[in-house]
Amino acid sequence: MFTIEHEFDATVITLVDEGSAPLGEDVTIHAFEECVTVEQLDPRTDRVQKVTLSMRQLQDLRAAMNLPEGVYRLRPARR
Repeated sequence: MFTIEHEFDATVITLVDEGSAPLGEDVTIHAFEECVTVEQLDPRTDRVQKVTLSMRQLQDLRAAMNLPEGVYRLRPARR
């Protein structure tokens, strides 16, 4: 399950793990104009861990999700 909320400066997506136990903590994604942050509570430390991705890193991640193992570099689209 997931939720999507549009706030003033970001779109916030929350991913909720609904599988069988053990379940993972919710993942919250904040999509800003210049970057994307991914947050998840670490139950061992009771602290939220945060990762910030640039828009370029997000593009690379999106491409990598559909590619086989290897090393790649995205090229800018030709116009």
